[in-house]
Amino acid sequence: MKKAALLFAVGAALLGSCSDRQTTTPTPPSVYIAQVGEGNTDDSRSFAGHIVDQHSISLGFKTAGQIKRICVREGQHVAAGQLLAELDNSDYCLGVEALQIQYDQVAAEVARTKRLFEKKSITANDFEKAEAGLRQLGVQLQVNKNKLAYTQLHAPTSGIIGAVNFEAAEMVDAGTAVFTLLNSSPLEVECEVPASVYSNLAHFNNFTGTVSGQEGIYPLKVLSVVPKADSNQLYRLRLGFASAIGKQITAGLNVAVQANCQLAASEFTVPAAAVFNHEGKENVWVLQADSTVTMRPVSISGVPSEGQLTIAAGLSNGEQVVSAGVAALHQGQRVRVIEQPSKTNVGGLL
Repeated sequence: MKKAALLFAVGAALLGSCSDRQTTTPTPPSVYIAQVGEGNTDDSRSFAGHIVDQHSISLGFKTAGQIKRICVREGQHVAAGQLLAELDNSDYCLGVEALQIQYDQVAAEVARTKRLFEKKSITANDFEKAEAGLRQLGVQLQVNKNKLAYTQLHAPTSGIIGAVNFEAAEMVDAGTAVFTLLNSSPLEVECEVPASVYSNLAHFNNFTGTVSGQEGIYPLKVLSVVPKADSNQLYRLRLGFASAIGKQITAGLNVAVQANCQLAASEFTVPAAAVFNHEGKENVWVLQADSTVTMRPVSISGVPSEGQLTIAAGLSNGEQVVSAGVAALHQGQRVRVIEQPSKTNVGGLL
């Protein structure tokens, strides 16, 4: 009897143990979260740049000939349209004169032919041939007049003569560089930016520059960006000075460029690790008040900085998204939030 009671007690204990194991709730997975809207509106970036030199233009005659005179010297400032040099135009003048005589003669003949045509003394075909011959001579005359005009070389824009490569009496071919003109366009700042800035350039504003060895901060404006990365995956960005600069600022000086990324009110940045692909669409896990997660589709509009993505639609300010451990979650799952390690208190020593 005692032996039967003992076996009954052992069996009851085993059954209770199995029941406890079956009703044990699994431990929720631990995740990190990121707050939407915290520190998402501004992103200040710095780049190293330099002031680029003035653009140089090679100038030459559009026709060949012997240089008659050089009208400018190296280092001289010239205005747009100013005469720089001219060729001996004697032969070109004779060519124009000869064709002008021939053109006038044919024009007189065409006038007589027209009167005959009006009196129906000649056919329409004969009159049309006469007119076509006159037009052809007119084209040849204009070509010779253009060549005569090409014997004078004028400055296409204002600037400074950087080099004079020929002297008077020398022969030059068409297109040979006689002068080097330094275009007196405003100085520009050139810098290289990473892909994260290039792809989100529309959000960057308030460009400023500090010139090496100079006091003050100069506002800058974006002029152009080369849409092709170099071997270092950098894009060349050109900036212009938005205000007047002093003569002490010259080409070659280094410039520290500063820019701020300002997102729209409806845009936020989240860690890139928070976004995952599900059935061909980008999603995030949004933490609910009951510590469960819900899948939410989002729209990505840019990459403001390394490790971050700009969300244009799908999230609201103040929401929390899972930033680590997204791959192991499922819809409605309960999670345990753990605090991110402090960036300013490494190891929790403070």
